[in-house]
Amino acid sequence: MPYDLDTRLVIGVASSAMFDLSESDSVFRSKGEEEYRKFQELHLNDPLSKGIAFSFIRRLLSLNNLSNDPKGDPLVEVILLSRNDPDTGLRVMKSIEYYGIQMTRAIFMQGRAPFEYIPALNISLFLSANQSDVTAAIHSGFAAGQVLNSSIVDDEQDDALRIAFDFDGVIADDESESVMYRTNDVDQFHEHEVRNVMRAHNPGPLKEFLVRVSKIQAVEEARRKGDSSYHNRLRVSIVTARNAPSHERALNTLKGWGVMVNDAFFLGGIEKSKVLAVLRPHIFFDDQSGHLKAASSVVPSVHIPFGIRNPDPPTI
Repeated sequence: MPYDLDTRLVIGVASSAMFDLSESDSVFRSKGEEEYRKFQELHLNDPLSKGIAFSFIRRLLSLNNLSNDPKGDPLVEVILLSRNDPDTGLRVMKSIEYYGIQMTRAIFMQGRAPFEYIPALNISLFLSANQSDVTAAIHSGFAAGQVLNSSIVDDEQDDALRIAFDFDGVIADDESESVMYRTNDVDQFHEHEVRNVMRAHNPGPLKEFLVRVSKIQAVEEARRKGDSSYHNRLRVSIVTARNAPSHERALNTLKGWGVMVNDAFFLGGIEKSKVLAVLRPHIFFDDQSGHLKAASSVVPSVHIPFGIRNPDPPTI
């Protein structure tokens, strides 16, 4: 019987997001493919160091124990999507096994971008450190983010998972952001949002990912209600430059999608990194490079190259 991906949250992750590949990449760039192959073979049984998205992926997969049948019917599936060929990708698979990460499915495509398989695998989010792959995926209408060189949240003493999102250009589309971009006038932006307060935003690239995360939150809440000793592990936050009165349309949109976030920070121009340093999410998504420059110094950060703030077409 085929393994059905439609009923679960599916993440596609490149090895560049899961692990620190700086050493092996340096060999490839400076010495070429043949030396790279020899290097990977020589270090086949040496586990790769943890990368920026490692903790996020590990903690997300740990939520599978909420399922009544975590092995046969997990809530979360993570699939490796790699530009390596199967031979050079073997070290990545061995590293996954070494760390005890429950990832068993992989696609290896020698030198080619694997994002075109996103719809076939029902993937709600693709993470990679490869800028051109992520940008091309976004321009193809797929949910994707570039994992940036960031600070890593080091809190292995708990099993919580904290996910933080910007709103416009990430969860919602860039309609409202375009108003601000064109006019550079906060008052006109607020007037636009007040006029449209009861009209839901169109979905942004990560809307479906958020909706599926919210469904896992519902499963976890049901567990807590049935077991008073259980403490919720998954926490979702919105961290946005919006403030009143433009906050209401954002909240109405989330409600209309059946999504309830745990926290919402309507900062109105306050530097996001100051809040993120306290919130300490295991991953933060934003579409603006300016915000991410500061954010990446305190938390694992992902750039969503979508919308009016990211007009350049992909170059691959």
